[in-house]
Amino acid sequence: MNLIDKTIERITPQDPDWRAQAKARLDQLTMPHWALGRLMDLAMDLAGMTRSMAPPVARKTVVVMAGDHGVTCEGVSKYPQEVTGQMVRNFVAGGAGINALARLNDIRVVVVDMGVAADLSDLKSRILLRGIRPGTSNMAVGPAMTRDEAIQSIEAGIRIAEELGPTTDVFGTGEMGIGNTTPSSAIVCALSGCSAANATGRGTGVDDDQLRHKIGVIRRCLDINQPDPNDPLDVLAKVGGFEIGGLAGLILGAASLRKPVVIDGFISTAAALIAQRLAPTAAEYMIAAHRSVERGHNIALGLLDKEPLLDLNLRLGEGTGAALAMNLVEAAARILTEVATFEDAAVSQAQT
Repeated sequence: MNLIDKTIERITPQDPDWRAQAKARLDQLTMPHWALGRLMDLAMDLAGMTRSMAPPVARKTVVVMAGDHGVTCEGVSKYPQEVTGQMVRNFVAGGAGINALARLNDIRVVVVDMGVAADLSDLKSRILLRGIRPGTSNMAVGPAMTRDEAIQSIEAGIRIAEELGPTTDVFGTGEMGIGNTTPSSAIVCALSGCSAANATGRGTGVDDDQLRHKIGVIRRCLDINQPDPNDPLDVLAKVGGFEIGGLAGLILGAASLRKPVVIDGFISTAAALIAQRLAPTAAEYMIAAHRSVERGHNIALGLLDKEPLLDLNLRLGEGTGAALAMNLVEAAARILTEVATFEDAAVSQAQT
């Protein structure tokens, strides 16, 4: 049995008994019934995930996986490919959006080279070097990667979850890869059956003509590769990315460890779709951070049956939305553990 199968075998549903215990306490808190709405729903989820009435949430880690994409040569992004490696250096220097938001909420940021087309070996003491190869192939002319490479990327993500698990209570997903909204849109099309036009957004801010071109490129990728919607590994291999596979593995690993994983934006949600198709129960450990402005994100969230916590017109990636949503995860846990019940506080309950 390979690592992916072993990991999937360890993923079990949220525990209904712990969910019931949490609901019983939340029903009795000193406030009108369920007055904190979705935070209380999230508190129940946390209890079910962690099997605890005091869900551990203090140690938060956003894993930013970076990879390059051969399809960028088709002109699908406003930025050149070398920006991926440059931004990895920016993450390490602490100058990116995710760094600022992580400092705000005391979140550890771990950067992973999953296949950047740049030499980052001088950063080996500051990032995780897990590169499959320096970028995927151009999926507009053939598969982005081999099936074996797709498996390697997922297994790398699983191992990272296992490595970070002993010092992490809540995982967050982040990514960096110029051109990666293109494979993400292709993945959503392949798994949902929707059109490229409905799943494709402006990514780094392309104009109308560039958007039409990008949609055409994605149609070509799907027509040439014919990814099998019933085989998530085939979809990842043909129209995915190394960082997308790594994030899918991270999500599977977190679920196998019974740890919540906060899913960032569009690219992270495409990875979550791959994880969910491999192990449907893994979705019970996913928390959707926010609703991206990318068109395909709503489709992907619908496939996961997830309602995001935030809607702030974000489109950056890097794990920024996950970092913001982690505050709400901690808030939900504190509601469960710190708010008194009517009996505890000697407060009269509502009359019936």
